[in-house]
Amino acid sequence: MSEKSKFSGCPATGIGSMPGGDAREAAKTVTGSFADGQGMPYLAELPARGPGADMIGRSVGLLVEMYGHVEPSGWRISDRPGRDTRRARSWLGEDLDALEEFTQGYEGLLKVQAVGPWTLAAALELRGGEAMLADAGACRDLAGSLAEGLRAHLAEVRRRMPGASVVLQLDEPSLTAVLLGRIRSASGYRTYRAVDRQIVEATLRDVLAAAGEDGTTLVHSCAPEVPVALLRRAGADGVSLDFSLLTEREEEAIGEAVEGGTQLFLGVVPSTDAATGALSDPGGSVMGVRTLWRRLGLNPGTLAESVTITPSCGLAGASPAYARIALAHSARAARSLADNPE
Repeated sequence: MSEKSKFSGCPATGIGSMPGGDAREAAKTVTGSFADGQGMPYLAELPARGPGADMIGRSVGLLVEMYGHVEPSGWRISDRPGRDTRRARSWLGEDLDALEEFTQGYEGLLKVQAVGPWTLAAALELRGGEAMLADAGACRDLAGSLAEGLRAHLAEVRRRMPGASVVLQLDEPSLTAVLLGRIRSASGYRTYRAVDRQIVEATLRDVLAAAGEDGTTLVHSCAPEVPVALLRRAGADGVSLDFSLLTEREEEAIGEAVEGGTQLFLGVVPSTDAATGALSDPGGSVMGVRTLWRRLGLNPGTLAESVTITPSCGLAGASPAYARIALAHSARAARSLADNPE
């Protein structure tokens, strides 16, 4: 059986973050936008609520026997759970309550997101103020804590939404910078040493394995130069990226991914209100995807089943009205791709 069957019935989805601070409104939007087989609903993140609701804070709240608090420079590791960690966990519970309310009886794919181990290591500070990325042992401990926390989190989601097939998405926007030694130190005057690709891959594999033997996983990055081949080797069933950032240099890896059964989550719908006028033509939004398929010599008949349409990145910077429009447009663009692959 082809791996892409894991994402059957997933023509469209969102990345994760949503605007505003109303958990019920966000859950209502993400479930309503993808009702009746139009796509994959997901557990929304609402960073506008403040520290603890941001993507780093939410993932800090998932860690086991590792805690964090907010400094002016960002999140820093703590000895014990303080107010910021408790707030992160409280908001996660609120978001789960809201999603559970709007997915009663739901059967289908359901996505949850967490920051991956390398972006987390680049963002979290050690007690001295340097990034955890500077300490190989700290990175190992962080990845182990994250994997354990994700196992518990996924078990809770499955308990609350028993009819759903839960998909784990790791957000790794800093992954390429970690691989290329581009993460800046606390002073800003130097960069941390590039991490060996085999270590990066093995760590990602261990964290993705938290989804379980039969679990479904994907990795998202809205940064340039997404290491598609590395993510596939690490065990990701899908790779999510900003389609506008793809270069010809990366096309071979994209073609190999498709032929190997990896699902592509292509961000073709702008994620901010500035592009409202560009959303009048769903077919136009996926024209570049059709062109890429032709250039790669891939069978147009595989297009709709190999590609999931998404916004280019999270929607936290959009207005609530535009977020609804962008998700609905993603579903319409996916339908256009299925109806007219050529």
